[in-house]
Amino acid sequence: MRHKFLGIGEPGYHPLKKLRTIFAGLRFAILYDASVAYKLALSVPVIAAAFFLRERVDFLLILLTTAFVLVAEIFNSAIEALCDFVETRHNEKIKIIKDIAAAAVGLAILVWVVVLAVEIGEMLPAARTG
Repeated sequence: MRHKFLGIGEPGYHPLKKLRTIFAGLRFAILYDASVAYKLALSVPVIAAAFFLRERVDFLLILLTTAFVLVAEIFNSAIEALCDFVETRHNEKIKIIKDIAAAAVGLAILVWVVVLAVEIGEMLPAARTG
């Protein structure tokens, strides 16, 4: 796809190429980044349960927080990989950049854990009486 500001790349917009790129990146993140894979594995059953047992707002809240934590994790992985590519030796500035990216993921995980815990706590009685 052509970059409008830099004037580089291929002309034209190809939505199927874009979707293929998105799914390839997501597949790579799930297969090669354990932190993305386990968060997805923990969230999918809760999302499914919320979809079948609760109101749609709960389902959407869990879906949103899961997407939020996965996006933060993928950005963190990309930032770390880029930093490691640019500077292979120890660099204090790179360490700070990586720590800031990790802090963003930490906040996202905190929100995700709170939402999952609250939703699971609310769904368990509903599932028992079911």
